[in-house]
Amino acid sequence: MEKNKVYFNDLGLKAYEEVWQCQEELLKENVDLKTAARNENLLPEQVNTRHHLLFVEHPPVLTLGKNGNMENLLFSEAFLKQSGIEFFKINRGGDITFHGPGQIVGYPIFDLEKFKTDIGWYLRNIEEVIIQTLAGYGIQSVRSAGETGVWLDAGIKGRERKICAIGVRCSRWVTMHGFALNVNTDLHYFDFIVPCGIVGKQVTSLQKELGYTIDMEDVKTRLRVAFENVFEVNIANI
Repeated sequence: MEKNKVYFNDLGLKAYEEVWQCQEELLKENVDLKTAARNENLLPEQVNTRHHLLFVEHPPVLTLGKNGNMENLLFSEAFLKQSGIEFFKINRGGDITFHGPGQIVGYPIFDLEKFKTDIGWYLRNIEEVIIQTLAGYGIQSVRSAGETGVWLDAGIKGRERKICAIGVRCSRWVTMHGFALNVNTDLHYFDFIVPCGIVGKQVTSLQKELGYTIDMEDVKTRLRVAFENVFEVNIANI
């Protein structure tokens, strides 16, 4: 069986709003194709949708998911602006999180009708991508029951540390938004929020766990390999 092809683009450092708009456009292109195909009674596998994977670092920004609680933002929006931190209420699942330099944010725009029409399956696969990537650095990471994302010591009370947040949106089985993996992230920014709305648990990074600055390009390469293995796809540069 032929593997799905995923078009990869490393966007470097880009403002959150610009990349959000890019995702919306890619999603719309696929949804429009699916709408036209439905009118022509085509099967999902006959629709020429394209899968994309974007990697990016953002300047400091806080984002609040559609079901998020503003009480988890611990400082006023005016204070954030004065501090040079953008803030957006967005249309993904999940609560509030931080994006910034030293963090790899991944945005898969996948047509799940060409994979599996199951959001739970999709989220567990993204978690598995991160788990496999971290294993390459000798870090054992796990899922935490009832909490989307990837954790260290999830089962040890008082030591739970979240290293990767995940929040997605899906329209007509086309995904957007994705994951944020803390690599060399300045973790002090998380003091502005209750990360993901989860009280009493810490946030960590690869750098903090290993004690040295991590090569970002090496992490990106490992993430790509893990995506190919877990989702059984071929990734090609745009």
